[in-house]
Amino acid sequence: MQSYFRLKNNRFHHLFSRYSYFFIAVITLLLSTSQTSHSQTLTQTIRGIVVDKNVQMPIAGVSIVLVGSQPLRGTTTSSEGDFVLPNVPIGRQTLKVTYMGYKEMVMSNITVNAGKELVLTIGLEEDITQLAEITVKPTVEKDKPLNDMATVSARTFSVEETQRYAAAVNDPARMATAYAGVMSADDGGNNIVIRGNSPNGLLWRMEGIDIPNPNHFSSLGASGGGISILSAQVLTNSDFMTGAFPAEYGNALSGVFDLKLRKGNNQKREYTVQAGLLGLDVAAEGPFSSNYKGSYLVNYRYSTLELLSKIGLPVGDFAQRFQDISYNISLPTQKWGKFTLFGFGGLSNSTGEAKADSTLWKTDGDKRFDFQFKSNTGAWGATHSLNFSPNALLKTVVLYSTYENGFQQKRLSDTYALEPRYDENYQLNKLSVASTLNYKFSARLALRTGAIWSHQKYDFFREGWNAEAKKIERYVSSNGQTATLQLFAQANYKLSERMTANLGVHTLRLFLNNRQSIEPRASVKWDFAAGQSLALGYGLHSQSHPLALYFFSKTAGDTPNSLPNQSLDFSKAHHLVLSYDRLLNEHTRLKTETYYQSLYGVPVSANQRDAFSLLNALDGFINQPLANDGKGENYGIELTLERFLHNNFYYLVSGSVFKSSYQGSDEIWRSTRFDAGGAVNVLVGKEWQLGQGKNNVLGISLKTTYMGGYRTTPIDLAASRSQGQTVWIDAQTNQDKLDAYFRSDVRVSWKRNKNGFTSTLSLDLQNATNRQNVYNYYFDSNLNEIRTVYQLPLIPVLNYRVEF
Repeated sequence: MQSYFRLKNNRFHHLFSRYSYFFIAVITLLLSTSQTSHSQTLTQTIRGIVVDKNVQMPIAGVSIVLVGSQPLRGTTTSSEGDFVLPNVPIGRQTLKVTYMGYKEMVMSNITVNAGKELVLTIGLEEDITQLAEITVKPTVEKDKPLNDMATVSARTFSVEETQRYAAAVNDPARMATAYAGVMSADDGGNNIVIRGNSPNGLLWRMEGIDIPNPNHFSSLGASGGGISILSAQVLTNSDFMTGAFPAEYGNALSGVFDLKLRKGNNQKREYTVQAGLLGLDVAAEGPFSSNYKGSYLVNYRYSTLELLSKIGLPVGDFAQRFQDISYNISLPTQKWGKFTLFGFGGLSNSTGEAKADSTLWKTDGDKRFDFQFKSNTGAWGATHSLNFSPNALLKTVVLYSTYENGFQQKRLSDTYALEPRYDENYQLNKLSVASTLNYKFSARLALRTGAIWSHQKYDFFREGWNAEAKKIERYVSSNGQTATLQLFAQANYKLSERMTANLGVHTLRLFLNNRQSIEPRASVKWDFAAGQSLALGYGLHSQSHPLALYFFSKTAGDTPNSLPNQSLDFSKAHHLVLSYDRLLNEHTRLKTETYYQSLYGVPVSANQRDAFSLLNALDGFINQPLANDGKGENYGIELTLERFLHNNFYYLVSGSVFKSSYQGSDEIWRSTRFDAGGAVNVLVGKEWQLGQGKNNVLGISLKTTYMGGYRTTPIDLAASRSQGQTVWIDAQTNQDKLDAYFRSDVRVSWKRNKNGFTSTLSLDLQNATNRQNVYNYYFDSNLNEIRTVYQLPLIPVLNYRVEF
């Protein structure tokens, strides 16, 4: 299994080195043939609904003003909270939203395109002062999370940012690596390391319920993969959290992606077509009828690599295929509340054929292996939201999800016979129900409480080659069902106009072994001066382990006879965060956070004293008995200087210095695998409005990342030669440090607007300088020597998108 990353890395290297010049030539040709549009003032409609942020009740009579318009233009919401602002000039626009008794909201630099109407859902926060006149605030608070109970280590992100940031390529996880304390685990995927924690500590949530890992080519039990299944076409502004998160989030140790889905246009049919290196996307949205407010939004993507293969073009030695669909269907009613149907599904697989030529093995040992890999994920859900009083909102979500992951590997013998090496399959089906009640007692006090029930049906199998015993051994073979239950309650209390407190509790129970955790959460935020605030957050967090880990079986001969990991308790962590936030001006902010995390109950080796800890793991199959005796510790400080897009210019500078350490069963404190020591990101972007009518936009974004190298363990060369596989020196685990990581990314985009039509041509150059960053080392049994695995080289990602 250790060779799979090498197979994936070599596959990308071969493919992109072959096609990089071709794609650069294509975009150069397209840009050179682009014609400047005729001088014309293009406009578009902005419309939407304004609601109370806590209970989502529509608000009538709200004023919406188009800032900077001459003469000043605006509108007010109807009795149902709807508004329409027609004939808005395309480009970047700013809206000011005001209503007596609510805090003013300024929506700055929203993008208005000619191809699609801009449909907004605006949530206003009630003002506890209840003044007759609203005080104008100097900030638009673009980074403020949508969840008002998240006061530390949380921010919102927009879909537009995933499209604008260099190398984000419409992927929230890749975009998040620009933030302080967030690092990529490796270039070959979108696994992220948050404050030194394993990527497995991340929670994915959608529409208020936990979802399976939404990524193609994901490893067993991992939180990331090679390519995101989710299309940017169906997402809207969402939250990202990196620690001490509120009580409604559980079963996670490091971070949370709380994703929200966009509703389709319920008055006009619109379409998006995108073709690029990663796939061919087609999206459609619109109303079901002219007299019904319901809508549909569907996006389908098919692998471009598969298309190239089908028309006879070579795409490398490894076959890669993927396709996905995502959708959101809105079905409002007059009396029974709002219903939605949502979901996503992704199929991905990769195959490689062994080469029966021993001379090839001497230069590329992977050519001796035949493999098949698959990763299939699906989630289909429904929501119901009902305001049964003006101050109460009850939202219920039902979700059925399935996840299948398999890997088979065979090795050519010296006589060219295929011999089995690995065979594993992971199948997990879930039926989950989540119900949340939001109740607003007053402008000062709001309550949120709920439950999440998940019934899980599993079927796990794994067997692999034991180099010492020189035979195939079975490690996992179990099927059955179990369940988890999460309960939470939290309150948001505004002590004054300047101080807010949040208090909550979360409980998690795993019925497989009846383990339970009760977790208090608390935070307070103090706006002690104009544009300045301090916040303090604490939380006890716990996480169950990938289910397959509980079913490792000890064997007597060839027969499994015990399940030593069945009684494992949760891994747990205390999070403590202190945050300082300062607005330097209306468009620039400075933020620093210092944090401390104390982890305990971490699974480590049960029957021997060694350096193993689950804190260093990336996937869910562990072939040994474990005990909850491990510890861990993460602490550090983060700094962010951010200029939000203003006058067509923006930047984000983030840095962190941290320490990540752990203790295995040998009770020796060591660096974790992800103890890089620190990281710095510099992201800067500029836009130019061009053409006679200023209808075209040229955008450039540059991102540079520097971080200390991850940790690695020296290889025992003699033992590796004896066993024919990589053998690390356990006593020196994570003792060595890889070379520092440096990478520069570039994005160039060209947007053209015509009447009712928007096209965007973009090129992302990931690792634009083609720097060779070391990923790790391994023992090559064919060459009988230690070799280096590098991160990915320069990768051009070309996309052409049309909206109409």
